[in-house]
Amino acid sequence: MATQTIEDRLRAEYFSLLPELVRVRERLEAEIRYHLLPITQELVRYERILISARVKGCISAIDRLRRDMEFRTFAEEVPEKYSLLDLHDLAGVRVSVFPQSRLDKVHDLLTAHFREWIPDPFPYEATGDFRAYKYHGHSEASKVVVAEFQVVPIVIGLFWEVEHDALYKPLPELKGIGDDLEMRDRSAQVLRALRAFEDEFEKLVTRGNAAGPKLSN
Repeated sequence: MATQTIEDRLRAEYFSLLPELVRVRERLEAEIRYHLLPITQELVRYERILISARVKGCISAIDRLRRDMEFRTFAEEVPEKYSLLDLHDLAGVRVSVFPQSRLDKVHDLLTAHFREWIPDPFPYEATGDFRAYKYHGHSEASKVVVAEFQVVPIVIGLFWEVEHDALYKPLPELKGIGDDLEMRDRSAQVLRALRAFEDEFEKLVTRGNAAGPKLSN
């Protein structure tokens, strides 16, 4: 009989956890939507708060755990060492916000509710010096599954959706494109441009509000 590999063990673990992951995702999304109602109900026409929830896929979860290992490989002689429960983002919610002033209010409200959750800052190069936030912790739905929520500018969040599939997890024929120095520089330029857009918009809105009535629907 063939020996079970670490990947086999992790796949079995993933599907045994899947119903619990779904419960965690649904509970976290519901909590966040509820606690953001005071903000979402007062948005004006140009403002946005998009809430998206997901459960990390099986292959993605195993690959993520592997990347945390030395030399990005599993040691086959100690299979019991590895568990997907070591990941902090098996289930997660992203709150994408525009403009930045709303993002700060969303962040303050959620961190007041999720007081025990641990901050997990984005690396500088991932945000282009945007204010973007990430936290992980346990929801009421599970004491073993660690979940994550993010609060990010909507413009950078949408760019990440493109970047994820095109650069971070590309098709096999595009493998390595994310490591290309020219492409990395282009991505950084996009982030700087998006930040400049947010900054200029905030400046003009602030100036307009100071000069007259606030923008409304």
